[in-house]
Amino acid sequence: MQRRPDRLARLPEQYFSTLLRSVADVARAGGEPLIDLSRGNPEIGPPPHVVDALCAASRRRTAHGYAPPLGLPELKEALSERYRSLYGVELDPEREVAVVPGTKTAIAELALVLADGGQRIVVPDPGYPDYLSGAALAGARVERARLDAADSYTPDFASLPRDAAALYLNYPSNPCGICAPPGVFDEAVRWAEETGTVIVHDLAYADIVFDGREPHSFLSVPGSKEVGVELYSMSKTYGMAGWRLGFVVGNAEIVARVNLLTTHMRSGVFRPVQEAGIAALNGAQASVEERRARYEARRDRVAAAIGARSEGTFFAWLRLPDGVTAATLLADRRVAVAPGEGFGARGAGWARISLAVPDDALDRGLERLAPALS
Repeated sequence: MQRRPDRLARLPEQYFSTLLRSVADVARAGGEPLIDLSRGNPEIGPPPHVVDALCAASRRRTAHGYAPPLGLPELKEALSERYRSLYGVELDPEREVAVVPGTKTAIAELALVLADGGQRIVVPDPGYPDYLSGAALAGARVERARLDAADSYTPDFASLPRDAAALYLNYPSNPCGICAPPGVFDEAVRWAEETGTVIVHDLAYADIVFDGREPHSFLSVPGSKEVGVELYSMSKTYGMAGWRLGFVVGNAEIVARVNLLTTHMRSGVFRPVQEAGIAALNGAQASVEERRARYEARRDRVAAAIGARSEGTFFAWLRLPDGVTAATLLADRRVAVAPGEGFGARGAGWARISLAVPDDALDRGLERLAPALS
């Protein structure tokens, strides 16, 4: 067999697959039952009316053929209305909204439509590891935007390369649990206007914000649609993680590029999933607040027990004491957390704690962790 293509050889080790394997290996080895606080897998599913919409649509004989490749117009309109009512952002549903099978897919595809081989893509450090995967597939060079707690996890734009094809931002951030600091989006737009760099804002945790904060879209900043796009996920706000439904919204030219790639790579998202998405976006929103409040209550317990911090997302970010690592917590306390170094060099010495676990598992995990982290 011929050697693997270079684009596959360039791919980094997939952090989450490796993490899941290591946790599973420890669990299989026996001993006290392991508590897994490492995964970001929502355990709270969609509200009943969304599931009902999926079931009803799936029973129609005509539902199982190819869906419109670029998405149902009604779905794009529903997403546009949510942006208008919640974020104060006007979107043209036809030109400024692309439907994608989950925003993880879009992260990689945006690298393909924004960068040629050898160009630079800037990613946050610490940041979501799969930003690296898209850059690798595109043959782009990765540069790091250093994020530090002392600077409220805001990039130092003056230090970033001025010839980059794209800059990825993520607020509320995974893994740091930080909401967008005041002025960061305005500064990003100014910098993009000066440099010609495209801003890609990952809004995966849009509505999971704590302490009375309001959800904040990058596209609410004047000039943002001229320089960038935003990713909106149905996974976190509505608990539809396994359904694979998301959006790329904003700059019409970039949306058109994503749509062009879509026509060459897939045949659209399963129509009943799109109809369920319409039901989620247009229907009662009580579950959104219930979900957010549950994660905030868990955040409060984590903060009180081990001092981890979070302003949003369903994660908390924890500075580990000297001599303590995720590996030692797994071995000695039988609790799995996500090692911070997997999110970039700036994550060394930190760990990410998942709030997306049942309450009893979280509380048992905190009981085990507290003595080691005090």
